[in-house]
Amino acid sequence: MAARLYEILSATGLPVAYSHFGAAPPELPYLTYFAEGSDNFAADNRVYYPRTNYQVELYSLRKDVAREALVEAALTANEIFYDKRETWIPSEKLYQVVYEIQI
Repeated sequence: MAARLYEILSATGLPVAYSHFGAAPPELPYLTYFAEGSDNFAADNRVYYPRTNYQVELYSLRKDVAREALVEAALTANEIFYDKRETWIPSEKLYQVVYEIQI
């Protein structure tokens, strides 16, 4: 699923990395994503439907409605439901939009 999510996010045209970029991240804006855990459907000691919870993070210098729309369109086009929150990170001087998804 992580490979599929990478393809979906890459379709936005933004730089994408799992968890973090190396020593030097690309110019803003960019995306990161990582698995936070799972919420599998199971019964009788068997996983019937594995589901992984991911966090997709959009970083930019300021609120970027156009880039948010790109990410949301990519998720929606692939029938991925998301919850969204946003924050300013003063220590980094970055704006972060977080999409919580499950695939």
